[in-house]
Amino acid sequence: MHIFAGSSHPALAKALAKELNTELGAVTIKKFSCGESYVKFDESIRGRDVYILQTGTRNPNEDSMELFLMCQAAKLSFARTVHVIMPHLPYARQDRVAEPREPISAQLMAHLLEVSGADHVMILDLHSDQIQGFFSIPADALSGRSIFTDYFASKNLTSPVVVAPDVGGAKRAKRLADSIGAELAILHKNRPGHHQTEVLEVVGDVQGKTCILFDDIIDTAGTLLSAKSALIARGAHPDVYAAASHGVFSGPAAERLTQAAFKEVVVTDSIPNDANAFPGLVVLSIAPLLAKVIKHIESGMSVTEIYKK
Repeated sequence: MHIFAGSSHPALAKALAKELNTELGAVTIKKFSCGESYVKFDESIRGRDVYILQTGTRNPNEDSMELFLMCQAAKLSFARTVHVIMPHLPYARQDRVAEPREPISAQLMAHLLEVSGADHVMILDLHSDQIQGFFSIPADALSGRSIFTDYFASKNLTSPVVVAPDVGGAKRAKRLADSIGAELAILHKNRPGHHQTEVLEVVGDVQGKTCILFDDIIDTAGTLLSAKSALIARGAHPDVYAAASHGVFSGPAAERLTQAAFKEVVVTDSIPNDANAFPGLVVLSIAPLLAKVIKHIESGMSVTEIYKK
């Protein structure tokens, strides 16, 4: 087993290597003056099982291209298998044709990973279950729910309610609610445009209760800002939590989350973030989860018990 990392998340790569009690493989990654990416494995990987860690950050195009090149370089170097660890899959939200003449970008990402040489992909909390079907190679859709379960269970919240930001996220929120013994509420919202959200109704009892807004991605935080206002207006406890697997925090997100003054905004480190980006930010590590999956794969054990927790 050889573990290599792209340039997207050095801190997570080091944490993963530490969990596995190994060293990261040597690889050269740089850019030419024209902006093209260049990669080269600096050690032999012939006949080896190669694991490549690369996540989608706020530079998704560069992250993706670098990963494609690393996969192909591994294949051309006679690696036995190429396992891609991509906690946050770029373009995952573009998983269907919502308007005429749009692409299905998530499907294209799956295809590009395959043709570049990936034999297996591991992704954390896909935006929608259907994306797993876009791959014709094995794709493990890991869940970070156990990480959030342990964290919120340790806080012993009074009368917690897990709130889904929309109907599409209700199943995800219900699983977290069941795992921490909380009730469930669902927001009914409208999107007049990209990154624009209007909360029209709250389905469920939030009166006097501690709400945990739970989603897969926090991008510009427009949904969270309007969601918290709607919950407070309906009598929720002032201490409102927000949680998501992927903290993209693009554009005005930090400013909005500072303004919203959540009790805490809890995310994983699937995307690199400064823990001091705004008040109340809590970042949980996924390195132990990824390491456990890799150990199971290497020993020929099932990973189902891990990603179904």
